[in-house]
Amino acid sequence: MNEQKRKEPEVGKIIRSLRVEEKLSLRELSQLSGLSVNAISKIEMGESSPTVASLHKLAAGLQVPITDFFIHDIRTNAVFVKSNDTTVLHSNGLTIESLGSGLPHQQLEPYKMIVSIGKDKISEPVAHSGEEFIYCLSGKIKFFIGDESFIMEPGDQLLFKANRPHSWRNMGDEPAEVLLIIETNQNEPLPHKIH
Repeated sequence: MNEQKRKEPEVGKIIRSLRVEEKLSLRELSQLSGLSVNAISKIEMGESSPTVASLHKLAAGLQVPITDFFIHDIRTNAVFVKSNDTTVLHSNGLTIESLGSGLPHQQLEPYKMIVSIGKDKISEPVAHSGEEFIYCLSGKIKFFIGDESFIMEPGDQLLFKANRPHSWRNMGDEPAEVLLIIETNQNEPLPHKIH
C-alpha cells in the first residue's frame, strides 16, 4: 500500500519571496495587510503558523491569489495533481489541501478543508468578492454567513455571496471535512486575494 505523500508548502519563505519581489518592506506589507510587522516576521521565519484570516490579509496586501502560497510549479494551461502529491497547509487546528492551483488568471480555487474538533472555537470571519461553494464530506460543521448560520452534515451543500463575513465551527466529535470552492470576479482587482 502506498503511503500518501503530502507536500508542506514553506508558506513563510513563499510570503517573503513575494514581498521581496514586490519590493515591499515588512512595514509596508504590514500597512497593506493590517497585520503587525512582528506577526509577518514570525510567519516569514517559520516561527508562527498563519491563520486562514492572516493568509487572506497577506494575499490581499501582496495582491496575489491565496493559491500562490501553495504553488510549487510554473504556471500552465492545465494542472494535474496525483492523489498522493497534494500540497497541504496546517494552521491552528485547520488543514487546507490545495486541489489545484497554477492556471494563469485562475478564477476557481478548490480546496479540501479539515477542521479539527473544538465546538467552542469559531474561525475568524473573512469576506471577499465572488462566490463560495461548500460541500460537507464528513463530520458536522456550522457555517456562519452574516447573521445566518447553517449546520452541515455529509452531503449538505452551501453556496453564498462571499462578500458577507463568514466563518465556521466544528460541531461534531470528529474532524469535519469539507470541499471548498471559491469563485472570483475577474473584473475586480483583488477578488480572490483575501480568501
